[in-house]
Amino acid sequence: MSYEKTNIYQGPSALPSRKLIPPFESLRAFDAIARLGGVRKAAQALYRDHAVVSRHLRALEDWIGCQLIERTPAGAVLTEEGQRYHEQIRQAIDGIADATVDIIKRSQDHSLQLWCMPGFALHWLISHVDEFESKNSDIDLQLRSTHEVPDFSRQEADVDIRMLLESEKPTEDDPAIRCSQIASPPVIAVASPEYLSRSPDIQSPEDMLEHQLLHEEDFDNWRLWFGACDIDCADELIGPRLWDGHMTLAAARRGRGIALSNALVAGEDLAQGRLCEVGAGLGSFPNVNLWTYWFIARSDRWESRAVSYFREWLLKKVQGQLSKEQQ
Repeated sequence: MSYEKTNIYQGPSALPSRKLIPPFESLRAFDAIARLGGVRKAAQALYRDHAVVSRHLRALEDWIGCQLIERTPAGAVLTEEGQRYHEQIRQAIDGIADATVDIIKRSQDHSLQLWCMPGFALHWLISHVDEFESKNSDIDLQLRSTHEVPDFSRQEADVDIRMLLESEKPTEDDPAIRCSQIASPPVIAVASPEYLSRSPDIQSPEDMLEHQLLHEEDFDNWRLWFGACDIDCADELIGPRLWDGHMTLAAARRGRGIALSNALVAGEDLAQGRLCEVGAGLGSFPNVNLWTYWFIARSDRWESRAVSYFREWLLKKVQGQLSKEQQ
């Protein structure tokens, strides 16, 4: 069967005959086999079973009425007709891919899917992000407060803001991600004025071992903080476990005990007098740095307008606030 090119379109706005455009899955299967040199390699690249890829190939050969692939002991080899056909459709498939990448990049300049740990999201970001949005009203920001780590390979998020220990810091060994430090604010102990007024005086970190300590899901954070103060916490620490950092802050505001935080997360409470920094101004309290906030993003989105603008704004805003508080 043959078709003359002049008969493919019946006019400038007409669609090509349905018979002349094979199913795209069959074209993708043939293209992958031709590029990679085998059905199994194509199946792996397409995340399909090799039997499925073989069925798509047979369907394409039946559709156009000729053999495209010759199976040999050395593997799949394109027939003469297969070579000619692939040279033509390869350009079309590459063109579709290039056009799709182009439109995705342009649309991504105006969208930002952001995941963030709850403490930072609820106590700092939500109070400041309106500034970014007002300056970039064309960027659609979607913020998710979560402890979960996004799967960048599935494009669950563009950016993840995470607080990590030095031993947990991300590396760029994975080509799928890029990362940048945001800040490492000192870890401070905070309590309400009411709690401190009715509790024994605190003159050193050791004194807090006799106080009600507010923990997250375990005692590790307080152990790390005391360890940084050269205090051995071999004995079991006391105090309720409340799972989240923002819950320990809420309990501290209500006078239930002493929580660990930093100037970013507890900044508003400290400024409004709802919380006080325990040991502020006392030389017996060392400067303790345990965690760093990291800006982690998909490498293919790192230079996009939405991600780069947000990254620059966030770093400038955070560093500016911390610099003011250190003055």
